[in-house]
Amino acid sequence: MNKAKIYLPTKNSMQSGLGKSDKWRIEFKTKDTGINPLMGWETSSDTLSELNLEFSTKDLAIEYAKKNKIDFEIIEPQKRRTIKKSYADNFLK
Repeated sequence: MNKAKIYLPTKNSMQSGLGKSDKWRIEFKTKDTGINPLMGWETSSDTLSELNLEFSTKDLAIEYAKKNKIDFEIIEPQKRRTIKKSYADNFLK
């Protein structure tokens, strides 16, 4: 039985914009991890670990997982907190 997580990816920390962060993603959990003896990289014989599926809504992702009999866990996104700052605050402390 395949296990997966359904989540909304966070924004790229190297960018200030929120592009490509509105699609829900199904990511399969890796089984049988090991170390490649030749290169020393982490490897797996499970090809599903390389598969990431994107959906426009959470409901579509859940429906897909149920239809294909995939055990899943949903990770809800946390609300962003913005702190209003003033340039003058740099000089008041």
